[in-house]
Amino acid sequence: MLDFQFVADFCTAQRIPFQKEEPLCKHTTFKIGGPTPLLICPESAAQFETAAAFLLKSGTPFFLLGNGSNLLFLDEGYHGVVLAANLKRPEIALAGDDCIRAESGATLSSVCGFAREHSLSGLEFAFGIPGSVGGAVYMNAGAYGGQISDVFESAEYLDETGTKRTITKAEMGFGYRKSFFSGKRLPILSATFRLCPGRKEEISKAMKDFYARRKEKQPLEYPSAGSVFKRPEGAFAGALIEQCGLKGTAVGGAMVSEKHAGFIINTGGATCEDVTQLISLIQRTVKERTGYTLECEVMRIGKE
Repeated sequence: MLDFQFVADFCTAQRIPFQKEEPLCKHTTFKIGGPTPLLICPESAAQFETAAAFLLKSGTPFFLLGNGSNLLFLDEGYHGVVLAANLKRPEIALAGDDCIRAESGATLSSVCGFAREHSLSGLEFAFGIPGSVGGAVYMNAGAYGGQISDVFESAEYLDETGTKRTITKAEMGFGYRKSFFSGKRLPILSATFRLCPGRKEEISKAMKDFYARRKEKQPLEYPSAGSVFKRPEGAFAGALIEQCGLKGTAVGGAMVSEKHAGFIINTGGATCEDVTQLISLIQRTVKERTGYTLECEVMRIGKE
């Protein structure tokens, strides 16, 4: 039995904000998920590091929550501590020649905007990805032929003992939607990206183009978790799903987007169970009709 009061008392003593029995549907892009007994909401990088180190040193199970994209929480909620990384004013700054350092709670779009304002190129592909820096590094986020590993320089994180460490690109073990951090409960504090000088006008044009393509092809008007499936070798998940005639297929409030078959959208009142059943239906149908196995990219978070 987790001692949530023990954690709450620590946060109170350290003046770190927290909320009890907070619905997680309010903190994810899917707008799905029951309550967590304790949501820790640090307002600064110092508070985030203090809370994370405490949880690690005390052996308290916890889940790290960034911008809430790519996540599916259970309808009954998460029976554990949730530590939010989306700080009020996460720092983004220049870090030497052609480098940008951003705290993990900063959104990718805000880092892209900072790069544009300083005429630094390389992050154009990430503009519009609805995720945080920490989450993007964790899963090596990518789009339109680019991925975080292309520009990653280093990151600061806390190890299992709560000690601050630095990891370089060579140590990250980057792969398709994976990194050194995959499957580990290690809080990423910040990341540094190495970019290259460019013309602000050209960078801005590329970002606007990528965003326009997203807006045209993706169902941004509905809550979703982004692309549901990883790209299978030799094919595209969305094309396979569309080929199987699954566009518009619904289970409860969850539906395969008619705009982009690689997305499952929440049309209103969708539950985790609705989405889970629809994912299984898609995987089963695509396997039977095309032979391809679709691997889910969305993280389904259950009880601790």
